[in-house]
Amino acid sequence: MQASDWEQVRAICLEGIATRVATFETDVPGWLAWDAAHLPSCRLVARSADSVLGWAALGAVSGRSVYAGVADVSIYVGASARAKGVGRALLARLIEESERNGIWTLQAGILAENGASLRLHKGCGFREVGRREKIGKLGQAWRDVILLERRSRRVGLE
Repeated sequence: MQASDWEQVRAICLEGIATRVATFETDVPGWLAWDAAHLPSCRLVARSADSVLGWAALGAVSGRSVYAGVADVSIYVGASARAKGVGRALLARLIEESERNGIWTLQAGILAENGASLRLHKGCGFREVGRREKIGKLGQAWRDVILLERRSRRVGLE
């Protein structure tokens, strides 16, 4: 992902927001805020010609050094590319890139109603580790978040 991809990435974020199952967010931050919230490595886009079909990126879970190898997953697929393997390809590549960059644990918090994302993550080796009940409101409705994680079998074993 490059800064020049931002407008298409932002549009896909807005499509995710519109589903009401992808995020608690109701607006997309500007590029500088988004850039600051995500690791410089492990930022991917899936393309078809000049069109961005989806994106995936990692964010640090903590500034503490003991958590340097733990990252939070963000993955969004544009409406026109859903259910076509784009998400699986992005997440599989993100896992590879995370391990190449010394990350041993990936975590994801997914709204309980987002069955497609839950299936995608579980299909890529994530396991459910908990449910945070009524952790946040989306509009006026309290929503649950399912916590998933994937521990690398190659990194952080020493």
